[in-house]
Amino acid sequence: MYFCNMKIVAFPFIDVFLSPIGKIVIKATKTHIHQIYFDDEFSSVINESALTKKTIQQLTEFFEGKRKHFDLPLMQEGTAFQQQVWQQILLVPYGETISYLELSQKFNDENLVRAVASANAKNRLAIVVPCHRIVAANGELTGYAWGLKRKSVLLDFEAKNSGKKLSLF
Repeated sequence: MYFCNMKIVAFPFIDVFLSPIGKIVIKATKTHIHQIYFDDEFSSVINESALTKKTIQQLTEFFEGKRKHFDLPLMQEGTAFQQQVWQQILLVPYGETISYLELSQKFNDENLVRAVASANAKNRLAIVVPCHRIVAANGELTGYAWGLKRKSVLLDFEAKNSGKKLSLF
């Protein structure tokens, strides 16, 4: 995964995947996927590419329970710290959760818990950078940009398909 600090203003390729839990918008350049997010109201013009089609195929496999890891060229705008947080989120195994506190401890500073939560909230690569796997220290589902119901469904789905019991502390 590659993250960048430069601002991409327009995306030449936009596609939509109708997932079991809502419409997912995919925005890409010729070489990278830049955004994957839920937007049930999205109605813009679609301009698909081989890369957006590959993303839809992998999301389809994910929702069929056949894919636990994604193999896509990703690029997401963000600060150096946000990029580090997103890299750590990628390491959270399918079907498992960690807390914002545990994530901040990976930076050797529990005081970063709010900054970690803020970076998590700014993730624009839903499911692929699995920010839904991050929960509150007490196990509560908090902080999912696309709704707690979706977060709960994703976590339950992954737990079921991984054979692991969902651990919400």
